[in-house]
Amino acid sequence: MVIDLRKCSGCMTCVAACKQGNAVPPGIYFTKVFDYEVGEYPNVSRRYLPFLCFHCEKPACEEVCPTGATYKREDGIVMIDYDKCIGCRYCMMACPYDARSFYDRERMYYYDGGMMEYEKVGYKKYQVGTVVKCTFCAERIDEGLKRGLKPGVDPDATPLCVISCICEARVFGDLDDPESEVNKLIRERKGYTIHPELGTGPSVYYLPP
Repeated sequence: MVIDLRKCSGCMTCVAACKQGNAVPPGIYFTKVFDYEVGEYPNVSRRYLPFLCFHCEKPACEEVCPTGATYKREDGIVMIDYDKCIGCRYCMMACPYDARSFYDRERMYYYDGGMMEYEKVGYKKYQVGTVVKCTFCAERIDEGLKRGLKPGVDPDATPLCVISCICEARVFGDLDDPESEVNKLIRERKGYTIHPELGTGPSVYYLPP
């Protein structure tokens, strides 16, 4: 994924889309948007930094997992097998990006009167006592591929945070393809990753504002 910091307006649409589409429990976020100030008074401005699991090439979380619950798919997406997760939270301590959350209890629904329909369906996939995080909407990608769709091109095979971005600040694609849109943007705009010195090889790149 490539995120253009020049385009991000901090509207939080990506956060809302992720929460609803993945039925993320209250108090837990798979993607966040941090805001900060740059410049000196009176010439200051606000900027925004979207954050999510970076699906690293060498994920530190996978290395410390004692049960093999955290694993990396062939396409590079880092996943968690809830049936294997014992909730030790070693992965949370190892992740240098604080991209994981512990689902410690069954959370209350968002609104009075009971769960919304998407909550009734979505909450079933989360297990109390396990670690949860962004999956790049792997279920959407897998279903899309079965239908012959291309992730990053066809909306039904692309992460929700990408297709919901009203500023088109997020781009999704194949980092292994040198001619993909994500690689072109990284080359042309000098895309960078956060803390490359850690050697984890994040798969989320940022384009400078």
